[in-house]
Amino acid sequence: MSETAQEAIAEQLQWQADACRMIGSPLYAGLMERTAGDVRAGGPSWEILRGHENDPRFSVLGLRLLGAVNRLVLTGREPDLSDAYAKGRLVDAWERLFDALRRNSAELRDSLEQPVQTNEVGRCAALVFGFLTVADETGLPLRLLEVGASAGLNLRWDRFAYAAESFAWGAADSPLRLEFELEGEVPVLPASVEIAERRGCDANPIDIATPEGRLALLSFIWPDQPERIARMEAAIEVAAEEPVELDRETASTWTRGRLGEPAPGRATVVYHSIVSQYLSDEERAALFDSIREAGERATREAPLAWLRMEPADDRANLELTTWPGGENRLLARVGYHGSPVKLL
Repeated sequence: MSETAQEAIAEQLQWQADACRMIGSPLYAGLMERTAGDVRAGGPSWEILRGHENDPRFSVLGLRLLGAVNRLVLTGREPDLSDAYAKGRLVDAWERLFDALRRNSAELRDSLEQPVQTNEVGRCAALVFGFLTVADETGLPLRLLEVGASAGLNLRWDRFAYAAESFAWGAADSPLRLEFELEGEVPVLPASVEIAERRGCDANPIDIATPEGRLALLSFIWPDQPERIARMEAAIEVAAEEPVELDRETASTWTRGRLGEPAPGRATVVYHSIVSQYLSDEERAALFDSIREAGERATREAPLAWLRMEPADDRANLELTTWPGGENRLLARVGYHGSPVKLL
């Protein structure tokens, strides 16, 4: 047993615990910390996670583990842990989690191959301001191209209802109503938009028409955040009424191909949210280069916008670059699950 390997994994788990606490999940923060301690002690957590000490930090090993456990919970195989999650008592939850890890170690070790896919629709509370800005400035129908689309839920952003103290937009009768905190002055934005195309890519796209797909999405939502679970269930309902095309392809290859297609009379918006951290340095550079190169070819008749919400510090940055011209703007500072949104 390598103490160095154990410590590397324990440090990954502690980093994730700190992130969970910052983003509002004290239950997962506490469970991550206890799992880190169990790894150091050579317990069942170590048996499951050993060999993953060199996994990249942003492959979020801890969330992969607890997501795998949550799939057991959601399918009714761990009722005692489900009850502890519902009550939110950390001591009881850890006792039952420890038992689940011990009894299911071989299966959970295999389940670590499932990458984290949250497809957090709450982020549309921020993204909507980018989409509406492009629609307002171009006056054209939008061609939506989402990189790292997961199940493509955020490709249906215009089918959601948005509500903040000084802002309301969208389909009032939508099953999904996004209520969020909003700071800053809201610009005058279009009351409606026309969507000409919706398409996305993912290395491992999720089919929400299947029970397995829905389970995968729900399993990565933290159990002590019921509002996110409710949002996901509502978004799945919306998605059933608005089909989209999802391609299984790498981000840079797919983006280069789609941006090479003529799109006159449409404003193409290529966008991603909390995606770039999961890409290798080479893939990230290739993706960004493909977008900038396409921007140089953009015209007023076929403009291009690059909208992204990616990590900065305790909040994410919402940035928008538009071509022709290549103007880059920091539109907002936002919470990692969407709220709060501070317009700049």
